[in-house]
Amino acid sequence: MSSQNDPTPRLTAPWGAPAPTGNAVSRRSAFKLAMGAAGLAAAGTAAEAAPDPRKAAPKRYGMKKSINQWAFPYPERMNLRECLQLAKDAGFDGIELNYDLENDLSPKSGPGDYRKIRKMADDIGIAISGLCSFLFWPYPLTSNDPAERARGMELAGLMTEAAHHLGTENLLVVPGAVHMPWREDHDPTPNDICDRRAREAIGKLLPTAEKLKVHLNMENIFFNGYLLSPEEMIRFVDRFGSEYVQVHFDTGNIMLFQFPEHWIRILGQRIRNVHLKEFTKKGTDHSLESFRPLLDGTTDWPAVIEAFDETGYDGYLTFEYFHPYPHYPEALIYQTADSLNRMLGQAV
Repeated sequence: MSSQNDPTPRLTAPWGAPAPTGNAVSRRSAFKLAMGAAGLAAAGTAAEAAPDPRKAAPKRYGMKKSINQWAFPYPERMNLRECLQLAKDAGFDGIELNYDLENDLSPKSGPGDYRKIRKMADDIGIAISGLCSFLFWPYPLTSNDPAERARGMELAGLMTEAAHHLGTENLLVVPGAVHMPWREDHDPTPNDICDRRAREAIGKLLPTAEKLKVHLNMENIFFNGYLLSPEEMIRFVDRFGSEYVQVHFDTGNIMLFQFPEHWIRILGQRIRNVHLKEFTKKGTDHSLESFRPLLDGTTDWPAVIEAFDETGYDGYLTFEYFHPYPHYPEALIYQTADSLNRMLGQAV
């Protein structure tokens, strides 16, 4: 038992002095002690919850996650409803659909068919982030063959109407091509003629697009020999003076010789929609086989996402990939959603 002559010093906690009566602790002191301990525990929990940049972006970005339908085994192993539902289940905000000569979105479909697809997406709870097509390659708007050009214009018009009825404001457009390495039957188009034909084609498509409120978004494609710099893209887009001619920026299509984070800052708010394609500068294959699952390449994704954020972009980031997994194809969809969550600093 201590006495008044006890030389042992008393330790005073920062939240108050102990009660003066021996070993007894007053109710007020006990409460203060408990609150202090709780505060220390909360501080420890907060420290543990601090973002780990090794696992995900430490900053949360507001862009929306989307995926192109080519990543799904459609129509061989999944129907359209299954694709939409899988994208929703994996956590995507939107899905980009593809227009073809067959299948659910094609010249055989009409407004009623597209409205049913739109309702199906609404019922599932996923947005249609845009409309895309490979048909600009067999029917380029700048082809030396007048029949190919005419068919290309016809199909582009049908795509614009389809986008409207699907309830999406975004149509990806390939305005022209000097050369297409994958088409041995394609006669190269001289640069100046390609540019003139592309301007004429978009000019003819624009009145309908403006009426239907569908954005014609020009895609940058390094392999076609046209619009090879952000300055060229700006000149092309700005000459129309319309909010309905914008840019569909593809990160992978320029990775062979350039860097997407540079283009993004230069194009700025002209970017209306985005494709994320992974690419490695270490490879030597420059075909469609060169694109890889997200994060399995040399793209500086933290720099790319930060560049989008600096321009104020808060739209869709759509993963585009052309090779559904032959076994357990759902794995690619979930892996991509997880990668995007980490890139955007969202819940993982």
